[in-house]
Amino acid sequence: MDFISLVNDILWTWLVIPLLVGCALWFTFRLGAFQFRHLGLMVRQLTESNNSVRNSSEKEGISSFHAFVVSLASRIGTGNLAGVASAIFVGGPGAVFWMWIMALMGSATAFAESTLAQYYKLKVKGAYIGGPAYYMYYGLHKRWLGVLFSICMIITFAMANQMMQSNQISASLADTIGVPDMAVAVVLAVMIGVIILGGIHRIAKVSSYIVPFMAVAYLLLAIFVIIVNFSLIPDVLYTIVSNAFGVQQVAGGAIGVTIAQGVKRGLFSNEAGEGSAPNAAATAETSHPVKQGLVQALGVFTDTLVVCTCTAVIILLSGVYQNSDADGILLTTRALEVHIGPCARYFVSAAIFFFAFSSIIGNYYYGETSVRFLTPHRRYMWIFRIVTVATVVIGGTLSLEDVWAIIDLCMCSIVLLNVYSILRLSPKVEKLWHNYKEQRWKGSDPVFRRDMMPEDKDDVKCWL
Repeated sequence: MDFISLVNDILWTWLVIPLLVGCALWFTFRLGAFQFRHLGLMVRQLTESNNSVRNSSEKEGISSFHAFVVSLASRIGTGNLAGVASAIFVGGPGAVFWMWIMALMGSATAFAESTLAQYYKLKVKGAYIGGPAYYMYYGLHKRWLGVLFSICMIITFAMANQMMQSNQISASLADTIGVPDMAVAVVLAVMIGVIILGGIHRIAKVSSYIVPFMAVAYLLLAIFVIIVNFSLIPDVLYTIVSNAFGVQQVAGGAIGVTIAQGVKRGLFSNEAGEGSAPNAAATAETSHPVKQGLVQALGVFTDTLVVCTCTAVIILLSGVYQNSDADGILLTTRALEVHIGPCARYFVSAAIFFFAFSSIIGNYYYGETSVRFLTPHRRYMWIFRIVTVATVVIGGTLSLEDVWAIIDLCMCSIVLLNVYSILRLSPKVEKLWHNYKEQRWKGSDPVFRRDMMPEDKDDVKCWL
């Protein structure tokens, strides 16, 4: 794994991070910094009903809210508990600051990729499908690029990311009640196998119950910790910012590690630019592509600025990160034990189970969408499902360091392919955004029709 880690350091430092930052800045500038100016609109869009959908016969797609929670199911997972802890463990408190920056800027990237997914989606057997592979094919007319992305997507989300979720559930339960890693992984794999047989509608239904429950419970605990330690919050914020730009970090050459950890773990958590959330965004039934783009941009804020920050505050207030060799979920557990006592390990075990379990569900759907793009034959879908279940088992037996190395390498591939594509298609995103704004400013509920962009009439299959 040392060689893989070296390759990761080179790719992330000199290619992936500059590209992600450049893409986020590009869309922020071209779209008028909408993520700062229209946050209220994002929230309203999430709660807005689908009564304005133009064609009442198209009722097979899932709602905007369900598409939001499917993508949020993948975003809110071990990245929020274990990922933040690993970022602090390796990069120090300053890594949290760079997670914030990537969330603020990366929400523009999330908007672009999800809007494109809606624009180029297809309707197959009464359900919508789409994502990066589809806008690579229909938007860029490069099927080979879509095929390559789909293969990388399957490897990254249906295999590597599943390993992380399973790994941290197993580690947490082993630490709490002494259950062997393999036993936990096998039981988890069986549970996942039962759910994924139901397809996207069952996935959406399960996620719509799990995600709000686990997020609210975790946020309530974090609020309790913050209130009890409210006088120390300014010190925590100062620690985060000073470590992000501190003289000590620069002089010691650690500033690069701090930034890299913040960007990598932030990306693993909120997925802005990876091309994963657009697969869920495309399934929503909405009257304008931009509506789902706004909803997905809100998901980035929810994930990083709220949930990840809660974990960071809990860890930094405890002080255990300074003299502990615990990493990942175990570091989060040790931190919570400082605040609420031994019962923390039971709470964290339950939280990581629900967080990681919902992420496995969301990640599976991303892989399923990629398989459907590659082939219509159902036998390959069954092979994919078997591989997914097997990967969950394998992930429970690997070390955390090895799993992070695998994930970082896999993320490189999908980020490079997806960011290249959305930058090439940025004129489409801008035109859709201006179309949406013009209708909104006139006081009407924005509705998109294919003839509004006649140059794409042969490439856009929905929006008649």
